[in-house]
Amino acid sequence: MKDDCMRGLSSKEVLELRNKYGLNEVTNNEKASPIKKFIGVFKEPMFLLLLGTATIYLILGDIKEALIMLIFVGFVASITFIQEWKTEKTLNALKELTAPDVKVIRDGKKVIIKSFELVPGDIVILSEGDRIPADCSILEVSNFSVDESILTGEAEPVFKNISKDVQDNEEYWKKDKLYAGTLSVVGTCTAKVELTGYNTEYGKIAKIISETKEELTPLQNKIQTLVKNLAIVGLILCITLIIATYFYNHDIIKSILAGITLAMAIIPEEFPVVLTVFLSLGAFRLARKNALMRKISAVETLGSATILAVDKTGTITKNDMEVKSVFDGKYVDINDFKDEYLSRLMLFACEKDPYDPMEKAIIKIANERIKDTFIKNFDLELNIPFNSETKRMANIYSRDDRFYVAVKGSHEALLHLCKMNELEKQRILKEVDFMASKGLRVITICDCDSKELYQDIEKYELNFRGLIGLQDPPKEGVKEAIKLCKQAGIRVVMITGDYNKTAMAIGNEIGLQFKDRAITGNEIDNMSDEELCKEVTNCDIFSRVIPGHKMRIVKALKASGEIVAMTGDGVNDAPALKVADIGIAMGKRGTEVAKEAAHMVLMDDNFTTIVSSVKDGRRIFDNIRKAMVYIMVIHIPIICLSLFSPLFNLPQILLPVHIVLLELIIDPTCSIIFEGEEAEPNIMDKPPRDPKEPLLTKMLTFKVILQGISMFAAAFIPFHYMVDLGVDVDYARSFALVVLIVSNVILVLVNRSNTQCIFNIFKEKQSKARLLINSLALIMIFLIVYIPFLNEIFRTSGLEIEMLLLAIVIGVISSIWWEVIKIIGNNKKTDIRFNASEFKQ
Repeated sequence: MKDDCMRGLSSKEVLELRNKYGLNEVTNNEKASPIKKFIGVFKEPMFLLLLGTATIYLILGDIKEALIMLIFVGFVASITFIQEWKTEKTLNALKELTAPDVKVIRDGKKVIIKSFELVPGDIVILSEGDRIPADCSILEVSNFSVDESILTGEAEPVFKNISKDVQDNEEYWKKDKLYAGTLSVVGTCTAKVELTGYNTEYGKIAKIISETKEELTPLQNKIQTLVKNLAIVGLILCITLIIATYFYNHDIIKSILAGITLAMAIIPEEFPVVLTVFLSLGAFRLARKNALMRKISAVETLGSATILAVDKTGTITKNDMEVKSVFDGKYVDINDFKDEYLSRLMLFACEKDPYDPMEKAIIKIANERIKDTFIKNFDLELNIPFNSETKRMANIYSRDDRFYVAVKGSHEALLHLCKMNELEKQRILKEVDFMASKGLRVITICDCDSKELYQDIEKYELNFRGLIGLQDPPKEGVKEAIKLCKQAGIRVVMITGDYNKTAMAIGNEIGLQFKDRAITGNEIDNMSDEELCKEVTNCDIFSRVIPGHKMRIVKALKASGEIVAMTGDGVNDAPALKVADIGIAMGKRGTEVAKEAAHMVLMDDNFTTIVSSVKDGRRIFDNIRKAMVYIMVIHIPIICLSLFSPLFNLPQILLPVHIVLLELIIDPTCSIIFEGEEAEPNIMDKPPRDPKEPLLTKMLTFKVILQGISMFAAAFIPFHYMVDLGVDVDYARSFALVVLIVSNVILVLVNRSNTQCIFNIFKEKQSKARLLINSLALIMIFLIVYIPFLNEIFRTSGLEIEMLLLAIVIGVISSIWWEVIKIIGNNKKTDIRFNASEFKQ
């Protein structure tokens, strides 16, 4: 090392460089005002609509309902406000990973400073267990290895050196460089700081996260659009009704009352209630199944995922090396391996208490096959440690005045030292290629006896004993989970920093769709965004990628119209986790940065939990849609009754108090009954829904209109007929209300399932919530019809038993007729499936 490097920077140089580059830290300098952030929440149309509803209640003098609505507004606003701080939490988690202290050379002396005080040009001294504080170039190194998995995603420690390898020049992560945030494993190193703060690879990730904006989920966008349209229609209708009724009856008070009643009927205040309740309870249910939702709005997005982008190491694989096969004269699976001599050699060639997961795997296999204590009779005389340049290591033991040499390393480093002819060498090289093609890391193992002790392995004449094939294997259940994903129409994409052959071998083993092709990070660098969008449609494996590549891959998939769920556990995954439609972090192995950036955390790191969560996500969306359909259907008769009564110069059927009563029935029905409904039997046999599909499809819109008009006609026509006959208005109103409530109860039972008939409820386990709420609705209508005190409040009067039964029958018929359409639809689907099976035969 040069003398100026030994002296390090002077105090004056440090000051100048700090003024130029700033502190070595990752922080968000601009902090928005909490008050400004909170006020910004209320710019959303959803909250404006809720505040408008509360205002209407205040105008009507219904203080209690107004306060309940305002409390709900505050609750939802608080949840949204808390999410605004997500980016800052992520950045704080990144900062915590930085080493607080570091040893440097300044003014020719070794001093310890805070890591944020480092500047480019500083000379740092690192040893085992130190966190690398900045991006550095290596000046001196002694058997120094670094765990870079936090950036690269690969678990194997990387040995560092000074000289630049030709092959290393093609790699993004250099062996003569150190990277901020990584962890030294063994050895010592002296390095020169090159980049600090946001300029480091670590800092670039922080910058990407801070600049990535949260996007609304597809469901949020659809509901927002629906609410805007309803609000516009409602405003136009209210104004029109007030003007029309005023010119009709010249009574401004009655006209305004009619307009307010219509406004209350039109405003879909249940929408935000349903969305929040469904997603909150959905998140609670998922948490009980080890899937913690950090952003509840992502619950439904999970159910619509079309792509599951998976990080290989620690997600697909165990992040733990295992011996898969051995060549000891013939290629054998590890389950059939019984060679005790080679097993003893494995123990001789490894460290006694290794850190390296590869050596741990080799020792584990050897110990399972050794039946004696032969190795204890040998004393370790010399250890020649692994060197990244020579790619080999040796343990030399002494016994009875002789030396036993146990060596392992790469085949390039050892085969030329072994006693063998060219034919034998070519045979072994074929075996090496064969094992490598299976995605295995191949270790050559040799030994010899020697009378002399040498410090250099080159001086020994070795005997080739075998090859060991290791792999980071897939987790249990992953293959089955991916099969289920295919069944559900979800494509699994693997993203890894590993080599092509290894990645493709794992892809083939777990059953990826496009398993024989991989796109490398270098190829991605040479692609335009348009080219990448095209390529991601027919490739499921991306190898040798860096964080920037992961971001581009996820963005390309999203640009292709996919709903992307991305899994990961390292800092390198955080940007892609945040930009994905739903980021899924591993709870056990995952870093805090990954968890903060993700929408969902798997507490058990179980890949199969994702598939189970997808099913729950689909059920939640399906039930949200059922609830939305119910809300739209039940509002049609309420709106029409409020609108047509004054237009037909009839007394008002529904007064504001009746609408409040109906809301007491509608709110728990849509937010509790439908939320608890079980998933449809075929929910995981269907492909994910089209992201562009509207919340209300043409078929559902048709259903809403028909069911709504049917219920309106069932209540309005008898009321109109009775009033025309001179029947008391309160009596006619009672009849209409009974029809409306009964039809509502039947509507819930009919719409609870799109495939199951109403009679199936007698075969199923009864929903207590459904039974309780529907029973209360019926009890409530009977009370307001038959109790005199309530008659005065609700302007009703008692019905004779015959009229009550007639109202019940009309109410049942007005909703249950949809069962006929459901049965016809189910039979058509059965015929289609039957014809398809015949065609295949």
